[in-house]
Amino acid sequence: MNPRTMDAAEALQSLKSFSAVIDVRSPSEFALDHMPGAQSWPVLDDAQRAEIGTLYTQVDPFVANKRGAALIARNIASHIETHADALPKSWAPLVYCWRGGNRSGAMAHILARIGFSVVLVQGGYRALRRALRADLEQLPGRLQFHVLCGRTGCGKSRLLRVLQSSGAQVLDLEALAQHRGSVLGLEPGDEQPAQKLFESRLWAQLHGFDPRRPVFVEAESKKIGMLHIPDSLMEQMRLGRCVSLELDPALRAEFLLQDYAALSADRALLQQRLDSLRALRGTDVVKRWTDWIAQGNLRAFIADILTQHYDPSYARSMTNNFRQFESAPRIQLGGIDEGAFTRAAAQVLRISAALSHTDSGSTQTQAEVSNC
Repeated sequence: MNPRTMDAAEALQSLKSFSAVIDVRSPSEFALDHMPGAQSWPVLDDAQRAEIGTLYTQVDPFVANKRGAALIARNIASHIETHADALPKSWAPLVYCWRGGNRSGAMAHILARIGFSVVLVQGGYRALRRALRADLEQLPGRLQFHVLCGRTGCGKSRLLRVLQSSGAQVLDLEALAQHRGSVLGLEPGDEQPAQKLFESRLWAQLHGFDPRRPVFVEAESKKIGMLHIPDSLMEQMRLGRCVSLELDPALRAEFLLQDYAALSADRALLQQRLDSLRALRGTDVVKRWTDWIAQGNLRAFIADILTQHYDPSYARSMTNNFRQFESAPRIQLGGIDEGAFTRAAAQVLRISAALSHTDSGSTQTQAEVSNC
């Protein structure tokens, strides 16, 4: 039995139909980006790949091919013993490497000779990546976004999680980006994924949504930390229906104290993050903040950074960028306990249903304030 080949665009749309998606590139290539759900079965590790590359360019391609074949054969044997030994004959994987060449060809050929039904991606990861980016341009336009708006500290991300647990379709961009979307947004010890991996994760989320149901998403700027939200998604979010979440300023400060507990505990890192705001807010303001942090007065710092940094540009930014913001129904959170967010989620779902009916022309919904 020989492996079948499949066009990358077709393979991308069919990822879930395979028993497994096998990425045979090196671990570092896999870490940078891979197809959603892919498993890493490298036929050359990073050091071996570098060795073969050096032999190919500095010694002789024939020598490199011999050395590469020996290493690939050993590594494939190890993967078969480790991963494939207990697999049934019905197991049907999709296999890809960087460009659909020797690495994936070797793995696919041996798996097929064993008796597995193997599909090899034409053009490999590069072709899959092109297909994914093309589809990512189109997917947002097929979905209806309901956008949660609200000043920093209103608990929008927490509300998204409550909505998701209730069965709603939720696109949590900050979770995908591993960043909370502000100067304080990167958790200590965390690293953001590469832009390519962020886009692959985003594609998987969008591809899995039911276009007949709304997708709840938090209002974001074009960048989350160092990552860019694709223009096609940003455009559709800004056209989406808005629901505005409101919370008393004192409760917002309390919420941030709880939500950024890990960052608050690392005062040196917190002060370092604030250095990036000196040009925007001035040395005196940032010094006031860092002095409060050094004194342990985090409550005063958070209350002040909300009024001096986050709040001033909020209304202007929302009005300029989100067309439905000014007419958005408003939900007044009465607290930051679990019950308050559960009640707010129920209210968001009711408002969302009414907005969907309005869009279909069957009723009208006016902006109102609902207390939770």
